[in-house]
Amino acid sequence: MPFFQAAPLARTLVTGANGFTGRYLVEKLRAGGHTVIETTDVHDEPETSTRLYLDITSHDACRRVIDRVRPDYIVHLAAISFVGHDEPLDFYRVNVMGTRNLLEACVQVGHTPSKLLIASSANVYGNVASDAIDETFPLRPVNHYAASKAAMEKMVHAWFDRLPILIVRPFNYTGRGQSSNFLVPKIVEHFTGREPSIQLGNIDVARDFSDVRYVASVYEALLDSDAAAETVNVCSGTPYTVRDIVSSASELTGHELEIHANAEFVRQTDVKMLAGSPAKLHSLVPSVESIPFVDTLRWMLVS
Repeated sequence: MPFFQAAPLARTLVTGANGFTGRYLVEKLRAGGHTVIETTDVHDEPETSTRLYLDITSHDACRRVIDRVRPDYIVHLAAISFVGHDEPLDFYRVNVMGTRNLLEACVQVGHTPSKLLIASSANVYGNVASDAIDETFPLRPVNHYAASKAAMEKMVHAWFDRLPILIVRPFNYTGRGQSSNFLVPKIVEHFTGREPSIQLGNIDVARDFSDVRYVASVYEALLDSDAAAETVNVCSGTPYTVRDIVSSASELTGHELEIHANAEFVRQTDVKMLAGSPAKLHSLVPSVESIPFVDTLRWMLVS
C-alpha cells in the first residue's frame, strides 16, 4: 500500500489576536484546521510556540516575529480601533507605521506568505449620501481613526507588487465580548441590566451592522480565495439606525428604555449614514452567508 503523507496544517499569524475580532477569528481558523500563532501587545503570560508578544510599532519586533514564524498566512488586525481614543498620534503610530513595519519585515527577512489580509475600515468613506457604498467610492475620512486607515491603505498599495495583499474594509460589526465603549454593547448592557434609561447621542445615524462571527467567517474564506492586490467591503448591505436597535432590543426583552439625548456623545465628525454594497464580497466568497442583525442582538442579549 502506498504511503501518503498528510499535508501540513497552514500556519497563520494573527496580529491583535487578543482583541474583539481576533478572539473570534482565532477560534474560527483553528476549527478550520489552521495552526494559529497569535500575537498580543499584552505581557500577561510567557511566550509560547503559538502565542508571541508583539509591539507592532517596533520594526525590530516585527522582524523577529516574522522571521521566527514564517507563516503561510498573515491576518493583520492590530490597530487602535476606538474612534474616541484620546491620543490622535496613536492612530498613525499603530495603524499606519505598525502596518508598514509588518510589511517591511516580510520583505527584509525574505518571506512571502500565501496571503496577507489587512483590516482597514469603512470609516475611510466618510459622509457619503448612499446606502450602497462600493469599493470605487472615494476616500473622504472625517476623523483621525478614519484618516489613519486611509493613509494605511494608500501606503499598502505600494506593496501590492511585492506581497499578496488583500485589504478588507469592514463596516460596523458587533457581538458578545465587544467593549461597552461601542454602541451596541452599551445598549445591550442597559437592557440586560433592566436600566430605566440610557444616554445616547444622535439616534438617527444609520450603520451597516454585521455579526462578528460572520466577519470571522469572511476573513477565513478570503484567505482561501484567489483575491489579492485589491480591496473588498465586508458588510451586510442593510443599515440600522440607533433608534432601530433600541426598538428591536425592546421587542426582544419586553423592557422599555427611556432615551436621553446627550450632546457630549454627538461628534461633529460623525458619519450620518454608512451602509455598504456587499456585491464584490459575494462574488469572491459566495458561500459565506451573513447573520440577520436581529439574531445577533438576540445572541448578545442572552449572554
